[in-house]
Amino acid sequence: MAGIEAKNFGKPDEVRTPAKTTVEVVHVGPTEVGRFTFEPGWKWSECIKPVVNTDSCQNEHLGYVESGQLRIVHNDGTQVDVSSGDAYLIAPGHDAWVVGNEPFVGIEFKSAGTYARS
Repeated sequence: MAGIEAKNFGKPDEVRTPAKTTVEVVHVGPTEVGRFTFEPGWKWSECIKPVVNTDSCQNEHLGYVESGQLRIVHNDGTQVDVSSGDAYLIAPGHDAWVVGNEPFVGIEFKSAGTYARS
Protein backbone atom coordinates (compact mmCIF):
# COMPACT_ATOMS: atom_id res chain seq x y z
CA MET A 1 0.00 0.00 0.00
CA ALA A 2 2.50 2.62 -1.10
CA GLY A 3 1.41 6.17 -0.29
CA ILE A 4 -1.78 5.22 1.56
CA GLU A 5 -2.28 4.55 5.25
CA ALA A 6 -5.57 3.99 7.07
CA LYS A 7 -6.28 3.36 10.73
CA ASN A 8 -9.52 2.55 12.52
CA PHE A 9 -10.62 3.81 15.94
CA GLY A 10 -11.96 0.31 16.60
CA LYS A 11 -8.30 -0.65 17.13
CA PRO A 12 -6.60 2.51 18.47
CA ASP A 13 -2.83 2.64 18.95
CA GLU A 14 -3.26 4.30 22.34
CA VAL A 15 -6.09 4.88 24.84
CA ARG A 16 -6.13 7.31 27.81
CA THR A 17 -8.94 7.20 30.37
CA PRO A 18 -8.92 9.98 32.98
CA ALA A 19 -12.20 10.55 34.85
CA LYS A 20 -15.24 10.68 32.50
CA THR A 21 -12.80 10.76 29.54
CA THR A 22 -11.75 8.38 26.78
CA VAL A 23 -9.02 9.54 24.40
CA GLU A 24 -8.39 7.09 21.56
CA VAL A 25 -5.39 7.82 19.35
CA VAL A 26 -4.39 6.40 15.98
CA HIS A 27 -0.98 7.14 14.47
CA VAL A 28 -1.34 8.04 10.80
CA GLY A 29 1.92 8.79 9.05
CA PRO A 30 3.82 11.39 11.08
CA THR A 31 0.78 12.60 13.03
CA GLU A 32 -1.88 11.46 15.47
CA VAL A 33 -5.64 11.68 15.14
CA GLY A 34 -7.76 11.40 18.27
CA ARG A 35 -11.31 10.57 19.14
CA PHE A 36 -12.17 12.33 22.41
CA THR A 37 -15.25 11.13 24.29
CA PHE A 38 -16.38 13.13 27.32
CA GLU A 39 -19.24 11.76 29.44
CA PRO A 40 -22.07 13.94 30.80
CA GLY A 41 -20.75 15.82 33.83
CA TRP A 42 -17.23 16.02 32.33
CA LYS A 43 -15.39 19.29 32.96
CA TRP A 44 -11.75 19.92 32.00
CA SER A 45 -10.92 21.62 35.31
CA GLU A 46 -12.24 18.62 37.27
CA CYS A 47 -11.26 15.66 35.07
CA ILE A 48 -8.08 16.67 33.18
CA LYS A 49 -6.51 19.42 35.31
CA PRO A 50 -5.45 16.88 38.00
CA VAL A 51 -3.65 14.88 35.28
CA VAL A 52 -1.77 17.74 33.59
CA ASN A 53 -1.36 20.14 36.55
CA THR A 54 -1.99 23.40 34.67
CA ASP A 55 -4.50 26.10 35.60
CA SER A 56 -6.24 25.85 32.20
CA CYS A 57 -5.96 23.64 29.14
CA GLN A 58 -2.77 24.54 27.30
CA ASN A 59 -3.47 22.48 24.16
CA GLU A 60 -4.51 24.03 20.88
CA HIS A 61 -7.41 22.03 19.46
CA LEU A 62 -8.40 21.58 15.83
CA GLY A 63 -11.29 19.23 15.41
CA TYR A 64 -14.78 18.25 14.41
CA VAL A 65 -17.78 17.45 16.64
CA GLU A 66 -19.24 14.06 15.86
CA SER A 67 -21.95 14.28 18.54
CA GLY A 68 -22.90 16.06 21.74
CA GLN A 69 -22.21 19.61 22.87
CA LEU A 70 -19.24 21.25 24.57
CA ARG A 71 -18.98 24.74 26.07
CA ILE A 72 -15.52 26.30 25.91
CA VAL A 73 -14.61 29.35 28.00
CA HIS A 74 -11.28 30.98 27.15
CA ASN A 75 -9.13 32.72 29.77
CA ASP A 76 -9.91 36.03 28.04
CA GLY A 77 -13.62 35.54 28.80
CA THR A 78 -14.82 34.57 25.33
CA GLN A 79 -16.96 31.48 25.15
CA VAL A 80 -18.61 29.32 22.53
CA ASP A 81 -20.66 26.14 22.39
CA VAL A 82 -19.75 23.59 19.74
CA SER A 83 -22.11 20.81 18.73
CA SER A 84 -22.64 18.08 16.18
CA GLY A 85 -21.36 19.08 12.74
CA ASP A 86 -19.16 21.96 13.96
CA ALA A 87 -15.48 22.27 13.11
CA TYR A 88 -13.46 24.15 15.73
CA LEU A 89 -10.12 25.74 16.52
CA ILE A 90 -9.52 26.48 20.21
CA ALA A 91 -6.46 28.42 21.37
CA PRO A 92 -4.57 27.37 24.52
CA GLY A 93 -5.86 28.78 27.82
CA HIS A 94 -9.40 27.54 28.34
CA ASP A 95 -11.76 25.41 30.40
CA ALA A 96 -14.58 23.34 28.88
CA TRP A 97 -17.47 21.13 29.91
CA VAL A 98 -20.15 18.89 28.43
CA VAL A 99 -23.53 20.56 28.03
CA GLY A 100 -26.56 18.31 28.47
CA ASN A 101 -26.97 14.58 28.97
CA GLU A 102 -25.33 13.31 25.76
CA PRO A 103 -21.64 12.41 25.63
CA PHE A 104 -19.45 14.76 23.58
CA VAL A 105 -17.48 13.02 20.83
CA GLY A 106 -14.89 15.05 18.93
CA ILE A 107 -12.30 14.10 16.34
CA GLU A 108 -9.03 15.95 17.00
CA PHE A 109 -6.30 16.67 14.45
CA LYS A 110 -3.93 18.79 16.52
CA SER A 111 -3.64 17.75 20.18
CA ALA A 112 -4.27 14.00 20.16
CA GLY A 113 -0.63 13.15 20.87
CA THR A 114 -0.45 15.18 24.09
CA TYR A 115 -4.00 15.60 25.45
CA ALA A 116 -4.66 14.21 28.96
CA ARG A 117 -1.08 13.05 29.29
CA SER A 118 0.90 13.91 32.41
